[in-house]
Amino acid sequence: MRITRRLALMMIGVVIVTVAVEFWMGRSPFGPDGRFGWLETDIWSSAQSQRVLDPYSFSHIVHGFLFYGLLWLVARRSPIATRLLGAIALEAAWEILENSPLIIDRYRAVTIAQGYVGDSILNSVSDIAMAALGFLLAWRLRLWTSIGLIVLTEVIMLVLIRDNLTLNIVMLAFPIDAIRVWQSAGH
Repeated sequence: MRITRRLALMMIGVVIVTVAVEFWMGRSPFGPDGRFGWLETDIWSSAQSQRVLDPYSFSHIVHGFLFYGLLWLVARRSPIATRLLGAIALEAAWEILENSPLIIDRYRAVTIAQGYVGDSILNSVSDIAMAALGFLLAWRLRLWTSIGLIVLTEVIMLVLIRDNLTLNIVMLAFPIDAIRVWQSAGH
């Protein structure tokens, strides 16, 4: 993959715009406690989605795999570096939407994330990096290996935290009370 200076600047620009928009939206750089942190493993903690990494970082890696597949379908003739920029832009757009009052309120209303306050800017930037990592892995791995890693990630997250990308989408789109009750039983 050849990333030109122009493409690299565009990728950095997407992240800077995301940071600026989230700051304008009132997002905290490091979360409500104002502290930098590398890792938060407790999904029930108020520090969830505030640190560099958390269990949901794996969902963002899966986003990258899925964005690779989508962009392969719709833009396979574009250079891989251009498609990487597209994946970064898609993840950045999701981060902005995910941290809007509309989605934060939806998470609180229909998922196990009752106390969710949105991501810190630090966590959003990390999520974009995780999606880029997933995209790059998908680019380098065979299709069945990528699919296997997606399934493995989803199953491990389901076992460890009773949540994953699939359940997140289901619960946001078509909330099922039985799922929420099952997820909450792990708390």
